[in-house]
Amino acid sequence: MALEPMLKAAQDRGMKLRSRLVAGFFALVCFGGLAARLWYVQITDHDFYAGRASGQQLRDTVVPAPRGDILDANGVPLAVNATCWTIRAAPREMADEDVEPASRALAPLVGMEYEELYEILSQRSSNDALLLRRADRQTADAVRETCAENGWEGILLLEDTKRWYPEGDFAASLLGFTNVDNVGMAGLELEYDEQLTGTSGRVLSAKNAWGYDMPTGYDTYIPPVQGNTLQLTIDVNVQHYLENYLSYAVEAYNVSQRAVGIVMEVDTGRVLAISTKPDYDPNEPRVLADEETRAFVNSLSGEERSAALQLAQQTQWRNKAVSDLYEPGSVFKLITCAAALDTGAVSPSSTFVCGKAYKVAGIPFHCANHKSHGTQTVAQALANSCNQSFIQIGQQLGVQDFCDYFEAFGLQGATGIDLPAEPKKSEYYTADRMGPVELASCAFGQSSKITPIQMLTAVCAVVNGGNLMQPYVVEKITDASGNVVSTTEPTVRRQVIRPETSALMCRMMEGVVSEGSGKNAYVAGYRVGGKTGTSQKLDSEDEEARIASFVGIAPADDPKIAVLIALDEPHTFANGGGALAAPVAAQVIEETLRYYGVQPQYTPEEQQRLENQVPDVTELPAEAAAAKLQEAGFAARVVGEGDTVAVQYPAAGETLPRGSTVLLYTEADAVRQVTTVPSAAGQTLAEATDTLHRAGLNIKAEGAAEMEGAVAVGQSNPEGEQLPQGSLVTVTFYDYTVPADEDVKMD
Repeated sequence: MALEPMLKAAQDRGMKLRSRLVAGFFALVCFGGLAARLWYVQITDHDFYAGRASGQQLRDTVVPAPRGDILDANGVPLAVNATCWTIRAAPREMADEDVEPASRALAPLVGMEYEELYEILSQRSSNDALLLRRADRQTADAVRETCAENGWEGILLLEDTKRWYPEGDFAASLLGFTNVDNVGMAGLELEYDEQLTGTSGRVLSAKNAWGYDMPTGYDTYIPPVQGNTLQLTIDVNVQHYLENYLSYAVEAYNVSQRAVGIVMEVDTGRVLAISTKPDYDPNEPRVLADEETRAFVNSLSGEERSAALQLAQQTQWRNKAVSDLYEPGSVFKLITCAAALDTGAVSPSSTFVCGKAYKVAGIPFHCANHKSHGTQTVAQALANSCNQSFIQIGQQLGVQDFCDYFEAFGLQGATGIDLPAEPKKSEYYTADRMGPVELASCAFGQSSKITPIQMLTAVCAVVNGGNLMQPYVVEKITDASGNVVSTTEPTVRRQVIRPETSALMCRMMEGVVSEGSGKNAYVAGYRVGGKTGTSQKLDSEDEEARIASFVGIAPADDPKIAVLIALDEPHTFANGGGALAAPVAAQVIEETLRYYGVQPQYTPEEQQRLENQVPDVTELPAEAAAAKLQEAGFAARVVGEGDTVAVQYPAAGETLPRGSTVLLYTEADAVRQVTTVPSAAGQTLAEATDTLHRAGLNIKAEGAAEMEGAVAVGQSNPEGEQLPQGSLVTVTFYDYTVPADEDVKMD
């Protein structure tokens, strides 16, 4: 009997032990699992849960950084930042009773329908919703005041910046534009997007358990840093000259495929101006600038309209000066000529014969209008833009040397200019694919396609002593503190021709303007050289499609600038480069040289027509007044019976060409004499001067007035208008006798 209690006690102890072991096991499992979970949450997955906690406790608002400015060479702003506001909503922070009235009041301010805004503000779980981007100050103030007056919470106004181009469509194809996110989409904005983009700031706002903002004392502000600033080689003054005259040419000559202009420093590769016209307003880049194109696109619908709109936008954004390949035509003869002279394949005394046609492999080539130039030197062939002579020059140069110089002048690949969308490769014949016919047409500028920037860069090498320069448009980059990040220095890519060859080419190019196809590029007081081009667009369905171009250099004896003008498909009285592009280049050259302080050197004939200010001769005896006017280079005509000059016309201080006549009225109450303006159309300078003088009017001659064969093509005052005698009439002269240079390769 004593054994039973002992067994029972042993059993109880075993049960308790098993219970403890089981309890310990489960405790170990539970606490071990909890410890493992805590380790996982706090250590392994710390960042995830910390992020979720921050998301519940903080509102992180990005403060966009303004883009860096784009300035011209003189510091004139071309692309800057304008303040705007982003309007957002935090619906969960707005009281239920405020949703309906807030939707009605704010909808028209943010450009929404009432129903649309009401649906957004009714999403009570939402903590962020975009209402309007890039709101102007007037809109932002109206929203802010409306919310303040009604005590509405949950509407946020965040200050932002948007890109603004103060000059509108000025230099648009160069500058490009940004999208709504301030990301560069074209031009410099795209090419230098990384440099221009700043570092965004942040505002960290603490939130309470209900998701509402806590007092501003809990906010942390990290300011944004503005992007870097670009300072360009572009000079706004030169750019204005180029754009003004290029735009006039597009309108006057009905240029259907836009026009290109570039002005470059020949010794450095610095681009002073570059333009494609017509272009667009980068402040509204998606609006079609051309009215006819816009009307056509708007007449379409559906997918057809979308496709047409996209094509039209891409076209107006495209920078033809850098991105489009074209047939350079006779301008390219400068390259063939320089290469042939540099190799010694021809010399200045070499002669060539231009007859009715010149056959290559049985194919006849001719000059424009089937003109026969006869026997010519190299200089004469260049001045006359003779296709046949340049075929012969190309033959003497040979295929391999032609191709080698084509490459040396940088015409096979991209120039590397710091602008986007430059083709990596031109269209040209390699030596192994170039037969005698291809060499013939390439020698005078057909059958190869290059970009305008390639052509002008090569011409600069022709005239600057032989150095192929790297063209560029950004001079310097500075950070937000004004520290210089980088600068661009002129870079010589290679020596292409000898300095002696370059000097000879400059003299020959001057002869093109003084005696050849470039007469309409004449500028009084300056030595201008150049070359005309009229290329056939061989890949166009229109057999009459032409590109009229001209490249000019000045001063020809020591070139400082080079100008390229190309008018793609003009539709007017002519289609030649000498007729249409040369006068545009002349105007740009004259304005640019005067702006840079290059003093004109006039010939005796030009001196006679220089302008001078009219002196004040009132209250002087008529005889003394006439003598004073004569000293200033003017003639005088006395009107009246008095002895003293009472009134003079033109008045003192006005500017007139020397040789003009000033009327001296000796009676204060004398009736001013008037005359009828005659027509000077088709007259030479001497004839037009005589016609206007006989009518009692003075003349100011513009254009190629000094060129033999130049005639009047326009005048500032129309025939039949009544003007006071002594008034100045400006007459524009044009030389229709310039040799044609149409580059058609065969009969």
